[in-house]
Amino acid sequence: MVLPFLYIAQTDHMGRGVFTAENIEAGTVVEVSPVIIMSSEERKLLDQTLLHDYIFEWGDDKRRSCMALGNVPIYNHSYESNCEYEMDYEREEIIIRTVRPVKAGEELFINYNGDWNDSKPVWFDAQ
Repeated sequence: MVLPFLYIAQTDHMGRGVFTAENIEAGTVVEVSPVIIMSSEERKLLDQTLLHDYIFEWGDDKRRSCMALGNVPIYNHSYESNCEYEMDYEREEIIIRTVRPVKAGEELFINYNGDWNDSKPVWFDAQ
């Protein structure tokens, strides 16, 4: 499920991103995406490819990884994101939900740390 007024467009500095054509209230589920789960061995192989930048750690032990379908791989990172993501391990889905109101035309961001307000440097800022 992806809200019908979300769209993908070029950003000024981050390639493509997910945007909204309508205002969205805080707490709104904007996307529910199925995932493809991969083993820790497969993750080691993916880490050697461009897909490394688009996969999520998966499971309580974070040894596996997953590739989300839908728009999820296109959401850009912000330490002050306007959305959060939740992993549903039983249903094998990632849910994207707004954490504050989002205005029409605004880009939707997630925090790659998992918590929408976690300021710990992510892997590409830590290098």
